Amino acid sequence: MESKHFGMSRRALLGAFAATAISAAPTFSKAAGFLRGAGDIRRLRMYSGRTGEHLDMIYWIDGEYIQDALEEINYFMRDVRANKATRMDTRTLDIIAAVHNLLDVNEPYLLLSGYRTPQTNAMLRRRSRRVAKNSLHVKGQANDVRLATRSVNQIARAAISCRAGGVGRYSRSNFVHMDCGQVRTWGA
Repeated sequence: MESKHFGMSRRALLGAFAATAISAAPTFSKAAGFLRGAGDIRRLRMYSGRTGEHLDMIYWIDGEYIQDALEEINYFMRDVRANKATRMDTRTLDIIAAVHNLLDVNEPYLLLSGYRTPQTNAMLRRRSRRVAKNSLHVKGQANDVRLATRSVNQIARAAISCRAGGVGRYSRSNFVHMDCGQVRTWGA
């Protein structure tokens, strides 16, 4: 399912709302507060270097997830190697949105990896011992992202402050892993 299939009227409506809404939801010290419904909107801004696609999507308004927006996010975060999407866990979306707000940036994340099929994960595992056998990417519960204007340590510290899942620092590769699994940290 491609983004263009969702119609322009919904996109136009969301765009109009975004133009009139506060540009970023309030900042919170913990994602748990954010996950419980603090703030009026939740928004993701991302782009994919692999596909050239951009995403600027309000996916939650006043306590309600917007299903069409979630479908577009699922497609955007698909395994591009296999061209397969899954339902991304909204807890992960909320974490990366909260971290973006904590960092107080308008710059979109560069999405390096969202969902991975088991086959793609196995292929990446053969290439690198740093790829987990039971990766949360396979469950749609993890993302690997970077920001040009923030360091790996800045992004990781913001994610860790959320106390809402796993945070991995990959300084040599210049990205941060965030997931909605157990609270844990790794990397340098």
